[in-house]
Amino acid sequence: MALVSAKEMLQKARKEGYGVAQININNLEWIKSALSVAQELNSPIILGVSEGAGKYMGGYKNVMGMVSNLIEFYNITVPVAVHLDHGSYEGAYKALAAGFTSIMFDGSHYPIEENVEKTREIVAACHAKGVSVEAEVGSIGGEEDGVVGAGEIADPQECALIASLGVDLFAAGIGNIHGKYPANWKGLDFEALEAVKEVTNGIPLVLHGGTGIPADMIKKAISLGVAKINVNTECQWAFQQATREYILAGKDLEGKGFDPRKLLAPGAKAIENVVREKLTLFGSVNKA
Repeated sequence: MALVSAKEMLQKARKEGYGVAQININNLEWIKSALSVAQELNSPIILGVSEGAGKYMGGYKNVMGMVSNLIEFYNITVPVAVHLDHGSYEGAYKALAAGFTSIMFDGSHYPIEENVEKTREIVAACHAKGVSVEAEVGSIGGEEDGVVGAGEIADPQECALIASLGVDLFAAGIGNIHGKYPANWKGLDFEALEAVKEVTNGIPLVLHGGTGIPADMIKKAISLGVAKINVNTECQWAFQQATREYILAGKDLEGKGFDPRKLLAPGAKAIENVVREKLTLFGSVNKA
């Protein structure tokens, strides 16, 4: 099956009561690690690409080239979506032109009228190419490529308005944040999630900031209609820690331990471990 829109895989996930992981990718190691574990566990997967990561990897066309070629090279058969994460208005069109199979337009920082207008336009452009669209109401806390949110709680009326535009997946702020959760974090607002569920008419819901949310909260969110959970920081932490341990142990100075293929291998393996853990927790194993 390989490259697909996120729409069908998330509709299936919501109907059957599990979540699909969006693993944000940052380079070749991330792509290989995520794809190999998804294939191993027979799980659908979404590869998320922020605008900053896309630029780092040489542009959206290069990202799609890497993903497409790795899918062919490693004979990946599980469903894979390549998704623009927190895309700007301009970025959404660039990713669409490059062949992304799913687009998030983050209009949460616009006045609701402008968010509606731009979302409606992007939905039409994406659907004409069979590409799924994610929209957001209530900015997610933390920092993502320079966009800072305080973890606002989405307004149900605004959610209903945006959901009515034909979006395929829907992200709402429910107290979740990007990056590390502070010690005084109050947890997810499940009353807010219930309200969002009521007004979005069965659209698969998205939980941003999946790193650090306790397993019981993840499972409850899935039971309330969340079908996509985003994970980024946790993979970065794991990669950093494994790479640091390799260097501190002096292994980069042993033989050809400086070879990038050896130097980056522990970090890549650490990413695989995180992805394996998340796919199991979210319940998507053997759901491809």
